[in-house]
Amino acid sequence: MAITLADAASLSNDLLVRGVIETIVKESAILQYLPFMPVTGTAVRYNREATLPAAQFHDVGDTWTEATPTFTEQIASLKILGGDADVDNFLQSTYADTNDIEAEVIASRAKAVAHAFSETFVTGDSGTDPKSFDGLQNLVGGAQAISMGVNGSALTLVKLDEMIDLVKPGKPELLMMSKRTRRKLKDLRRTSGSVIETAVNQFGQQVEVYDGIPIVVDDFVPDTETQGTSSDASSIWALKFGQGMGLMGLEHGGVTIERVGELEQKDATRHRIKWYCGLALFSELGTARLSGITGI
Repeated sequence: MAITLADAASLSNDLLVRGVIETIVKESAILQYLPFMPVTGTAVRYNREATLPAAQFHDVGDTWTEATPTFTEQIASLKILGGDADVDNFLQSTYADTNDIEAEVIASRAKAVAHAFSETFVTGDSGTDPKSFDGLQNLVGGAQAISMGVNGSALTLVKLDEMIDLVKPGKPELLMMSKRTRRKLKDLRRTSGSVIETAVNQFGQQVEVYDGIPIVVDDFVPDTETQGTSSDASSIWALKFGQGMGLMGLEHGGVTIERVGELEQKDATRHRIKWYCGLALFSELGTARLSGITGI
């Protein structure tokens, strides 16, 4: 059963693990929404629908012909994400509250893990770095990707609506963009005379919405993409989540904290934060991309 990391944190009895998961979720805009599916083994294989079976009208007594859909097999592998956190034994012994210094060091490493996942979620390329998983820039393409033009141009509401309509069935669950693009979107809405809508998400946070779709601002959506002659372009991503619907995170065993122990080369104790994780796109129609958004 798929749950978000925030849900997983509430189920953990280990306070340290719970604190690390909460830190990771807090540091990543996308991890507040992305559900995760437990994976046994090193990868998950799944079939993505390629074509629908044909259907037609018939007269009485007609011969019916069989038709079947076609599928393409996809493979999404788990990758190893994590890092070591060394707690200096002198500081641990002399600090006023020993729990604070240990928690602070481990939380800092957890923050780095969150940032690494968020960046890979957008720009990950297993062809360039086989140790990582493919992100949105490599998963979303074809008819689900449109642009603002050969050399890019400023965002328009018409083009944004066109991109949203590519997601089926229904509307996207969120729109992810950079801060610069969000500023431009707000300016367009003020200029058009429309009211900037807000809503409360499942975490009790006040979020802006466009056409009823929550807007998520992520610092790892770059404003430095190349679109023709433009090198300052950015993208907006329309996303749905869930098996059979769109994107799903993959993990085995969840986020774990392992005490490695005393170090030989220095007076410190090492903790290791590990996360066997990945990303799968179950339905291409569950995502869409509008690229070539310049800063003009």
